[in-house]
Amino acid sequence: MRIAIFTDTFSPQINGVTKNLDLLLEYFDNYGIEFIVLAPNVGSVSENEYEDKVVRINSFDFFLYPELKFSLPNYFKFKKILAEFQADLIHLVTPFNIGLSGLYYAKHNEIPLVASYHTNFDQYLEYYKIKFLEEAAWKYLKWFHNQALCNYCPSRDTLEQLKQRGFKNLDIWGRGIKAEFFAPSYRDLNFRKQHDLEGKIVFLYVGRLAKEKNISLLFDSFERLNKKYQDRIALIVTGDGPQARELKNTASTNIIFTGYQTGEELSKVYASTDVFAFPSVTETYGNVIIEAMSSGLPVVAIMAGGIKENLIDGYNGIACYNNDLTEFTEKLERIIRDNKLRKKLASNARKHALKQNWDDVFKRLLSSYIKIIKENKSLSNISA
Repeated sequence: MRIAIFTDTFSPQINGVTKNLDLLLEYFDNYGIEFIVLAPNVGSVSENEYEDKVVRINSFDFFLYPELKFSLPNYFKFKKILAEFQADLIHLVTPFNIGLSGLYYAKHNEIPLVASYHTNFDQYLEYYKIKFLEEAAWKYLKWFHNQALCNYCPSRDTLEQLKQRGFKNLDIWGRGIKAEFFAPSYRDLNFRKQHDLEGKIVFLYVGRLAKEKNISLLFDSFERLNKKYQDRIALIVTGDGPQARELKNTASTNIIFTGYQTGEELSKVYASTDVFAFPSVTETYGNVIIEAMSSGLPVVAIMAGGIKENLIDGYNGIACYNNDLTEFTEKLERIIRDNKLRKKLASNARKHALKQNWDDVFKRLLSSYIKIIKENKSLSNISA
């Protein structure tokens, strides 16, 4: 089997999409599946071990969001590369320029085409005050995805949302966790000592520092709690993004920024804190939720979008049912005051994460690939 992947975001960029792609390529390699990736040149060297199978495309920063890359694919250049590769299937990961080029190539060469939906771009428009583009964005996304033989959604909530908007050929491609990499055993007392966290209940946020993540809600809640529990609590913020400077300038005391962390350092950050606090309402899945749970952290989050896939209120975390400062603050305070509850939720969070196996997730995706390729070959034979 030979798979061509088209994506507008890729390693060394750090986000949920790139993390999933890294794991997918590892799975392909382990199972002897040939692949090629068309991805943006982000201006820095990638440490991805599969870089020799990546075709980098010239790109520049997107003016609304510098972390995103706007690519200018040379169609004739990659057309030759793809002709030599002879893909059995094309998987479009993003709906932007590189993804659009993949769509064009697949249609003109009669190669079966699948796509995945990772990001609620329509919700981002509101945060960047360009909501007037929402109708046009949905129209384009619907057109783009309805070209695919299958559209993989990370959660049931996302699938239902797209179904209501007229998207076709929808299926679930869930997520898993490498529980050996995100585990309580990575807890590091030196990390806590280094940041003066000993004896404190330490909240953690991991993710992009951007408006669509609703981080201001978390900061406002923490500021309220800080007035009451200043000597007992702290907040670690791990990640980077366009809102980083603003957040650092407005942060109250006891908030520590670590920047982006990867690998074992990220595992240590998770395991060395006590509660994962996540205010985002734009997640299609929320990889960081299951990473936190696997690390033994109870989660306090808003029950919206893909968060519903893993957060079980009162079992492995505490759910907020409104994007509301008072409610979010009350839920965080509850977990500060109740040590017994916090320990119970932490134990259950780890148990829940251990059931989310990446191998099962990838096997399901592979079965879908095989079915689509076979059906396409059967139709080709009939047409011939």
